[in-house]
Amino acid sequence: MTAPGHNHVQTPIAGLVELALTDPSLQDVVRRAADRPADLALVAPASARVLVAAALAQQGPLLVVAATGREADDLTAELRGVFGEAVALFPSWETLPHERLSPGVETVAARLLLLRRLAHPDDERLGPPLRVVVTTTRSLLQPMAPDIVGIEPVTLTVGAEAEFEAIIARLVDLAYTRVDMVGKRGEFAVRGGILDVFPPTAEHPVRVEFWGDEISEMRMFSIADQRSIPEIPVQNVIAVPCRELLMTAEVRERAAALAAEHPTHENSVPGSVPDMLAKLAEGIPVDGMEALLPLLHPVQPTTLTHHLPEGAPVLLCDPEKVRTRAADLIKTGQEFLEASWSTAAVGGDAPIDIEALGASGFVPFDQAREDAVAGGHPWWTLSQLPDEKATELDLRPSPSARSQQSLEEIFAMLRAHVATGGYAAVVTPGTGTAHRVVEQLGDSDTPAGMLEPGAAPKAGVVGVLKGPLHDGVILQGANLVIITETDLTGNRVTASEGKKLAAKRRNVVDPLALTAGDLVVHDQHGIGKFVEMTERVVGGARREYLVLEYASSKRGGGSDRLYVPMDSLDQLSRYVGGEAPSLSKLGGSDWANTKTKARKAVREIASELVALYAKRQSAPGHAFGPDTPWQNEMEDAFGFTETMDQLTAITEVKSDMEKPVPMDRVICGDVGYGKTEIAVRAAFKAVQDGKQVAVLVPTTLLADQHLQTFTNRMAGFPVTVKGLSRFTDPAESRATMEGMTDGSVDVVIGTHRLLQTGVTWKDLGLIIVDEEQRFGVEHKEHIKSMRTHVDVLTMSATPIPRTLEMSLAGIREMSTILTPPEERYPVLTYVGPHDDKQVAAALRRELLRDGQAFYIHNRVRTIDQAAARIRQLVPEARVVVAHGQMNEETLEKTVEGFWNREYDILVCTTIVETGLDISNANTLIVERADTFGLSQLHQLRGRVGRSRERGYAYFLYPPNSPLTETAYDRLATIAQNNELGAGMAVAMKDLEIRGAGNVLGVEQSGHVAGVGFDLYVRLVGEAVEAYRAAADGKTVATAEEPKEVRVDLPVDAHLPPEYIGSDRLRLEGYRRLAAATDEDAVRAVVDELVDRYGPLPVEAQRLVAVARLRLLCRTYGITEIGAVSASTIKLSPVVLPDSAQLRLKRMYPGAHYRATTSVVQVPIPRESDGIGSPRIRDLDIVRMVAGLILVLNGQAENSLDITANL
Repeated sequence: MTAPGHNHVQTPIAGLVELALTDPSLQDVVRRAADRPADLALVAPASARVLVAAALAQQGPLLVVAATGREADDLTAELRGVFGEAVALFPSWETLPHERLSPGVETVAARLLLLRRLAHPDDERLGPPLRVVVTTTRSLLQPMAPDIVGIEPVTLTVGAEAEFEAIIARLVDLAYTRVDMVGKRGEFAVRGGILDVFPPTAEHPVRVEFWGDEISEMRMFSIADQRSIPEIPVQNVIAVPCRELLMTAEVRERAAALAAEHPTHENSVPGSVPDMLAKLAEGIPVDGMEALLPLLHPVQPTTLTHHLPEGAPVLLCDPEKVRTRAADLIKTGQEFLEASWSTAAVGGDAPIDIEALGASGFVPFDQAREDAVAGGHPWWTLSQLPDEKATELDLRPSPSARSQQSLEEIFAMLRAHVATGGYAAVVTPGTGTAHRVVEQLGDSDTPAGMLEPGAAPKAGVVGVLKGPLHDGVILQGANLVIITETDLTGNRVTASEGKKLAAKRRNVVDPLALTAGDLVVHDQHGIGKFVEMTERVVGGARREYLVLEYASSKRGGGSDRLYVPMDSLDQLSRYVGGEAPSLSKLGGSDWANTKTKARKAVREIASELVALYAKRQSAPGHAFGPDTPWQNEMEDAFGFTETMDQLTAITEVKSDMEKPVPMDRVICGDVGYGKTEIAVRAAFKAVQDGKQVAVLVPTTLLADQHLQTFTNRMAGFPVTVKGLSRFTDPAESRATMEGMTDGSVDVVIGTHRLLQTGVTWKDLGLIIVDEEQRFGVEHKEHIKSMRTHVDVLTMSATPIPRTLEMSLAGIREMSTILTPPEERYPVLTYVGPHDDKQVAAALRRELLRDGQAFYIHNRVRTIDQAAARIRQLVPEARVVVAHGQMNEETLEKTVEGFWNREYDILVCTTIVETGLDISNANTLIVERADTFGLSQLHQLRGRVGRSRERGYAYFLYPPNSPLTETAYDRLATIAQNNELGAGMAVAMKDLEIRGAGNVLGVEQSGHVAGVGFDLYVRLVGEAVEAYRAAADGKTVATAEEPKEVRVDLPVDAHLPPEYIGSDRLRLEGYRRLAAATDEDAVRAVVDELVDRYGPLPVEAQRLVAVARLRLLCRTYGITEIGAVSASTIKLSPVVLPDSAQLRLKRMYPGAHYRATTSVVQVPIPRESDGIGSPRIRDLDIVRMVAGLILVLNGQAENSLDITANL
């Protein structure tokens, strides 16, 4: 959390609310509240909440309680539009107290920061003093550790004195995790005098540089490439704790005492209470330790109202709903309590006093009220239901499309209202929509104009402004009508407040994370096994090597070892293929043969791809015009912040459409990463040019989902969108087909029915294909034939590897979306034995927040029994079954019913892993998780946590049968890697291989397995390049083998462990340098090293010089430079004409040239003229060799400074 330079929240609706507060009924509320009565009951429509809260907040801080998280989010966004940064949300944990899952660090940090702001209103670094705190029922009733506010965060300021070691120790105390590379919130890394830390409340992690014990500089950096972001200035960093229960000495002592009473025994399940206590006693934090809060903190816990400023009132919105919520929470909390501790005992009684633990549940609603009033906090309510004891405010909801009023009626009402000198405002979430409303009002002869943010409307003119307001209201006393976009369209736009910069892209920093025993492919020598990283001193120079083991070249002999110097790491890639291959022999011809075969197979693909490419290039397509104003409006109305990847993809798609050559672009990205939005924008652009669009999807269900999305996004524009699938009734189908022929239908979304013969279009301009790999072969061929004259946009959720994307550049352009949308949290993952109580509690908790759940039971034979059991456990839920052996129509009807929220729980087989996007389903329970593969578990978990709600995944295994070791490993992996990203990279690999097969459209798995995936892809790239050049009439000298350049000189060149401590990151540094193909790339690597680890030490400078020397060798075709003896070096191959030989002799007396072997030998000069003076080495010898190469090629010896900028 950085303070000055707070991104200042604008207050766009402040002027409007100020005008509203002149209403007599609101003035009356202010008057009555001034004396702070203990009870104040008000009645007003839901749309007046923001106005009532703003009126009551005039006189000092106020706590507003909404029933649910979503209502709290929306209200926070609206109030921030009035008071800016002086409004904050106090979020609730995503977990229930007894759930054995710790709440997310972002949530904990936001809570602690808010409590700190309440306790220190004058601390400017935290932001302005709070006027309104918004919270939910759950947070109001949840107990907290009493000393939580007293914990000092780590505060860092540029120029301040701070002891480096003390800060690191303090971060560990505050539950930050130390890692070698910061990747997520709540982590920190240390390198030399540099500290990287990611406070959970910050948008980006911060790099802090120390000079002794003084902080000399701080800057933000991006997770994706670990480079600094100089544009964002940082003066202060406040790192609040990452847990609400910290490992203090008292907590450890208390845990040790309890652990002695409840020792672990051999049957103790990991995660049982004795096991948790034993770990806590040793100071090891465990997941879900917050559940033990009342045992470890015997002092009476506090709730949020204890921390409010003196006399601050509490306002409950919809008190009836809040009370019901509170009762449900306590019931569900109780169920979780019983579930947790009954399984914890494993065959015995619960080992710990459940009553004591019960205290960590929720405080009963009435007690919360009594506590608040006793603490001097008035308890006020704002209900929508009339009550004779309550004061009813004279405010009415505005006419709305949701109450069946048409746009014309609403406009007519506005026209009449301003004609009599009344005030009126229309509030929309996007600027584009606002401009369009002004136009529409103008067209209906209503005087209207745009309002500046924060301004109030003028009498007689409808003021239109962009701001966060969800529902309209009529204030007769203030002669004011407020209408929102929801009233005009009937669609609710959720609060997109608090959106951070997009999250990290996956795996751009992809270190060669090798562990002993991993298989690697060396371009020249084939498949070997990685043994270790080692250091050797050769010719007095220290260098690091990777040791690889190969098959024995002699019968019965031991295995052979190859030492690969770090500067030729670019020759290595990790082996990813199908089965475990056999190791290659060093020096044998087997590897060469395997590679030649693969190369031949690759050529066939390449020629086919290039032929298609040439055909497309020669075909005339339609060049679409630039974006229209409508296009911008439609895009502005998107309810989320686009991620960088999304924006890039959108720009790429549009520029392809504006070219005269038909587009053929693939967009890859995980499900829910926002591909559909790109399709919507492309389709809209095509329609603007009078063209028709076909959207092809593999299943009827997807067709429905897309139809809904497209219709919603294009509502309000003259675009006709229709669906065509098996479920469309015949009359409607006929009308749609006719509309396609006569041009009255613009966009059609359908299944392969769109590909049937007899379907004709008036002017088809764009085809969008979703999940192409799921269409059959003939359908694919049909689409392929269309490709040559119509723009085609394909979307795929199977990840397509980066490397492949590069190699196919220009043939099928690709855009990859690696960034999850910001609002998606990592899914909370629980792995444990199956227990009915826990299942029931987990399902109930999802129903509590109006959500839905998937229950995966992967055996069709017994699925109905499983569903019956769920019905018994949660009788109030509507349960439905789906599996792949049902007839297709029933299956689609069932899933569609679930999608339309007709059911609460879908008991199904793994059919859900394919592309279902049900954003309201956020709990997943997988029975017998021990029988699934890793990537399957990952895909399944990707089904939940797709909206703003936190997702939960429970992977359960039978409690009494032992797990196999591989199943245990798999479940442990899935439990640890709940981030969207790196740990899953391995599980994604098998998907990538499938993905590559899909793109190439040919099953080449044998060859992929033979040479390993990365090398195979590189071969494809080279072959394509050669064919393409041939088509352009150029020849490309792609040698059969790009030659390895070996530099073996007396140069002490390496990255010292003191400079980069972690082997993994050092390896990454070496690899990046070895893979740099030109000076710019070398420069970029150097910049990054300096940015991340500080100035280059001498050994690293020499390493960079050697990398530049290798580039020079490549330029002139030299593959080997080595020391023949302590006094001579040789270069080969070098072909010298006579004139160059004379020049060599003249400039380097004592040099030899052998024409037969193309070798030049040159004596190594001495450091000085004295006899016995040592020979030059390190940077001097690198400079000398570089000069020699330049001279041999007719250049001036000093025309290139190989050590520049080091």
